[in-house]
Amino acid sequence: MKLSRSEFVTVRGLRLHVRHWGSEGAPKLFMLHGWMDVAASFQFVVDALAGDWHVIAPDWRGFGHSDRSGADTYWFPDYVADLDALLDRFAPDQAVNLLGHSMGGNIAGLYAGVRPHRVGKLINLEGFGLPGTKAAQYPKRLANWLDELRAPPEMRGYASLDEVAARLRKTNPRLSYERSSFLAAHWSEQDRDGQWRILGDPAHKMTGPLLYHVDEMMAAWSAITAPVLWVEAEDTDMWRWMGAKEQARAEVDRRMGYLQHVTARMVPQAGHMLHHDQPELLARMIEDFLAAPTD
Repeated sequence: MKLSRSEFVTVRGLRLHVRHWGSEGAPKLFMLHGWMDVAASFQFVVDALAGDWHVIAPDWRGFGHSDRSGADTYWFPDYVADLDALLDRFAPDQAVNLLGHSMGGNIAGLYAGVRPHRVGKLINLEGFGLPGTKAAQYPKRLANWLDELRAPPEMRGYASLDEVAARLRKTNPRLSYERSSFLAAHWSEQDRDGQWRILGDPAHKMTGPLLYHVDEMMAAWSAITAPVLWVEAEDTDMWRWMGAKEQARAEVDRRMGYLQHVTARMVPQAGHMLHHDQPELLARMIEDFLAAPTD
């Protein structure tokens, strides 16, 4: 495995953990992890990259070794603001190569629309967005949030790292024992009671009181000027967020249509965690896309 190094930086009052791979002088590639994941999750893709890259991957606030916000709810614009500050620190005045998976892909896409001059190329790994909502859903959504505040979610404890690794393999049967063991060691930490708990603030599991407005997100996607590599997994389970598969496929294609310069790719024999399932193939896709000339 390629060695990584950790750095802690203060961003908007929080101490965030940033993982680096590669030499400082190499071309930069920023990688943004998804919900209930950590930066170390990209290790297998980084190992498969053929070129010399300086990969920079933060743990989002409240994940991994980054500080928790201290609030009872996390707000999506905060991730975008954190990213803006991190890019100002590590790549000031540069148009960067930006990759995001799932939640990280949604953050990257939103950022690329509101700061188009800061993104040279964008790689979206299954960052489809969330199901659309209607105003009529708002009262119930707000009531559910109030109920959750009274009984905040918790993180389950595991007796050993092997149990954490087994949990990862249950979620993703494609994971080998070796890869699941590596991920478990970075994905969890032992508490004072000897239990291993996922390195994620339980508050991330809150539903949240705000509705998801697809039209606002698509307005941002329409403003993206960077070439976009849109990558899906052949066996993804993300369809369940948008209803029946045919309905979801049509909605995903509709959203993709808002991107001005997009190249779509499918990764075979992979689920939503495609960077775990097919890191070698994904690495080739990434480097081919980054090497292609920009019109």
